[in-house]
Amino acid sequence: MDFDPTLLRTFVAVVDTGSFTRAARRQHITQSAVSHQVRRLEEQAGRRLLCRTTRSLTLSADGEEFLRHARQILRALDALALRFRPSTLSGKVRFGAPENFMGGRLPRLLARYARAFPAVRLDVSISANLDLPAMIEAEELDLAIVISLHDPAGGAAGQVLRRTRLAWVAAENFEPPAAGPLPFAFFPPPCVHRQAGMRAIEEAGIDGHVVFTSHSHEGIHAAVTAGLAITAIALDDIGPGMKVIDGRHGLPSLPGMDYRLVWSEAGRTPAAIAFGELICETQTPSPVRTNATPDSRDLTAGPARDGSTPRTATRTASSGPA
Repeated sequence: MDFDPTLLRTFVAVVDTGSFTRAARRQHITQSAVSHQVRRLEEQAGRRLLCRTTRSLTLSADGEEFLRHARQILRALDALALRFRPSTLSGKVRFGAPENFMGGRLPRLLARYARAFPAVRLDVSISANLDLPAMIEAEELDLAIVISLHDPAGGAAGQVLRRTRLAWVAAENFEPPAAGPLPFAFFPPPCVHRQAGMRAIEEAGIDGHVVFTSHSHEGIHAAVTAGLAITAIALDDIGPGMKVIDGRHGLPSLPGMDYRLVWSEAGRTPAAIAFGELICETQTPSPVRTNATPDSRDLTAGPARDGSTPRTATRTASSGPA
């Protein structure tokens, strides 16, 4: 048996208002139409749902049970209508993000937004080496996910979507050169990983140089897993064949890192706001991970447990980070 949602809404209106007259006003129909619809619903149900006298209007025992189900049905119908309501949003949303931020979730996010807002054009820039803050400042993007070093004072702009930590990483079988500087692989500037890593190398007085540069995570990962170099990456991005080597070879601990959602000055259009809300729904801020791999035993600065000593920079024209 299929109950007409119109009859269900009228029945609920009668119960909520306690009067056929007030229910008629709420439903924008006549009082006689309310009486007719309630009678039709009772005929469909085969039960008396309302006990009506000249002075009172109450639910029968069957009416109480029927009301509970009617409310559930109407809530579900309202949710369904809201979910598939045609969108009035249109225009263009310009979005930028690091290539490692969402991984396999990005296609699903884009597909979900396109289904919900088919009249909106998405202009998406994904790269490991875009200067996203500068693009936001120049109004080239409406919103972006930017990487920044953790700011304990909370002065950094934007909403934190995810929090992680940078770590020194090398191949599982990495062997440092017997003599000479430590080899490093970094993204080209501007890059938070590179900035934090180079600053740490210089402040620790480590003799090192950049032997490999790549614009992609795949390139950096290839250099690391081949044993060519050490790099600084987020704990979340450590792949197979890599291990954390914080504290070894004199390498100090690296700072925490945030992924933040930021907006341009004029970027908060209705379409962009809807996209930003969808991004936030898919992200849960997480605490900093402290054990990325089984080999990440030493995550603090200081002498390595294997007995190796820090490499001291030789202050010559050719030494120091490249």
